Amino acid sequence: MLKNGLLRIAIFILYFISLLPFWALFAFSDFLYVILYYVIRYRRKVIYENIRNSFPEKSEKEIDQIARKFYHYFVDMVLETVKSLTISEKQLRRRVVLTNPEVITHYYVQGRSLVAIGGHYCNWEWAGLNFPFYTDKKFLIVYKPLSNAIFDKFFYRIRSSFGTVPVAMNRAMRELARLRNEQPAIGLLGDQTPSREELDYFVDFLNQKTPVFLGVEKIARTTNSVVLYYDMVRVKRGYYTYTLHTLFEEPQQTQEYEITKAHVKFLEDIIKRAPEYWLWSHRRWKFKPEHVKYKR
Repeated sequence: MLKNGLLRIAIFILYFISLLPFWALFAFSDFLYVILYYVIRYRRKVIYENIRNSFPEKSEKEIDQIARKFYHYFVDMVLETVKSLTISEKQLRRRVVLTNPEVITHYYVQGRSLVAIGGHYCNWEWAGLNFPFYTDKKFLIVYKPLSNAIFDKFFYRIRSSFGTVPVAMNRAMRELARLRNEQPAIGLLGDQTPSREELDYFVDFLNQKTPVFLGVEKIARTTNSVVLYYDMVRVKRGYYTYTLHTLFEEPQQTQEYEITKAHVKFLEDIIKRAPEYWLWSHRRWKFKPEHVKYKR
């Protein structure tokens, strides 16, 4: 009971923070960056190790520069996500812009459904909230429910703003089947880490053998949905654009693992372009192929 009470107080504080104007929000972010990097040293070992292993060709000075930029951006992104509680549609439309919405129209006119893949890169939460502005079709986003019901409800509230429909991972296929005549679009993050029980396939990603979910491929091939990748770019603090790239128009004609390898490679190229915007604090490589049986 005490824990739940403290969580509710924390959510109330987050709601208050979301009411701050952006200039105050980013000033607060600058302060939190100092605390996170120099005082708390949040996941310092994990972050530096991930960056070193991903870019073995870089010097320690370059590794440190990427890490510092990541910490600073990470706090910005977290506070931007909190701001989602009270941001207006007008603000979100101005701060996140899809550069080629005609891609969505092009495929919907053909009667196709869409699978939009992204990663934990830039503000993926804002991209998910922004996508429904460009279509009158249902847009589902797949998420992994949190173990704490209070925080799970909190994030569900954020993610269900502006017409987005959050769907738990274990219900995604059933929901798509139910909506198959409505040409839904579904958004997924392709760089989630499977649990030990779900390990099935490893790919080469950022110079390391990396376990990946095969859900993107299974959904695309089962529904024969056009596979898109959304490439998000941070224009300046609090402003983004994203561009949709077609990976596969006929997923049922692909080879096994072809879709998975393609979307992983696409994300890798994006990360190499500006590595500070990827979620380096995530323990992405805690499972190794030599410890797990998997398909080749």
